[in-house]
Amino acid sequence: MKTIHVDLGEHAYNIEIEAGLLDKLGPKVAALLPKAKKAVIVTDTNVGPLYAERLQKSLAAANIPAEIITFLAGEQSKNLGVFSEVLEQIAATGLTRSDVLLTLGGGVVGDLGGYAAASYMRGIAFIQIPTSLLAQIDSSVGGKVAVDLKAGKNLAGAFYQPKAVFIDTALLATLPVHFLHDGLAEAIKYGCILDKELFDKIASYAGDAELLENIDSIVATCCSIKARIVEQDEFDTGLRGLLNFGHTMGHAIEQYYGFSTFTHGEGVGIGMYQLTKRTEEMGITPIGIAEQIKAALEKYSLPTEPGVEKALLLEGMKRDKKKNGNSITIIILEELGRAVLKKLEWQEVPQYLG
Repeated sequence: MKTIHVDLGEHAYNIEIEAGLLDKLGPKVAALLPKAKKAVIVTDTNVGPLYAERLQKSLAAANIPAEIITFLAGEQSKNLGVFSEVLEQIAATGLTRSDVLLTLGGGVVGDLGGYAAASYMRGIAFIQIPTSLLAQIDSSVGGKVAVDLKAGKNLAGAFYQPKAVFIDTALLATLPVHFLHDGLAEAIKYGCILDKELFDKIASYAGDAELLENIDSIVATCCSIKARIVEQDEFDTGLRGLLNFGHTMGHAIEQYYGFSTFTHGEGVGIGMYQLTKRTEEMGITPIGIAEQIKAALEKYSLPTEPGVEKALLLEGMKRDKKKNGNSITIIILEELGRAVLKKLEWQEVPQYLG
């Protein structure tokens, strides 16, 4: 087992990474939260049928009865309507402030379920059990929980840290290849901004079989990078912005297509490549890095073109939560493995779209 400590003072917690961890979680939850008398498992229609009863059984063996709340899988469910329904179902279970909510699923489940935990009774304990690669390496760590509004992605939410993150990499075996690759875009992002060795490893694998042989190492590396950044900038006021490489355009692409054409990782991948191609043209990024990013993305069947005029994405970018007054901060590569934050006035943004 690999354990990564996230040192946030009174909000500190551990990330535990081990294949086969799911069936061992009951005693771990009981030891971590000895006052918890019951639990709620929030999951979706993809993950729930596969794993929820196994988690429920492990909790029951540790004298923590748990009820399962399931909502329709997909980004389209990450809205205030489903959020409200989940809160009503939590209330109907009689969950109290000493009890615990566990999120079992990908990024949508973790975001919505975590926001429900932050909101119910003004905050109850919650634990992240991410089942997708994207959630395991990125969204489950750092305490950002949210739902989408019609105006944009993740515009209603909170900073609310989990009590623990338990990552069972064996669960990736049932993940469709499309979503394995989707999550890998975030791993490529970590390599681009802070770890060239990680980028080179991912780019060098012969295919998915070799990737999965090394997945524990990839997950641990990404979680370690994010933990160290979050420790320095828990509330996303500076350094943590580096983690948004590719996201401003990526979120706008997702939103433009109504969250139905490109997944989150695909949008981020497009954003990383398109921005880097443009900063190369502007003489900011050394020539050749964009093509390395493109090759890595295409190796795992990830798109690099948005399929829409970039000017049409400006409206979505204008509502991005990273926008501050009339300025927005973007992330630019100085070289592969080293990124910087660059503050732009809004009128400068179009030139970075090309």
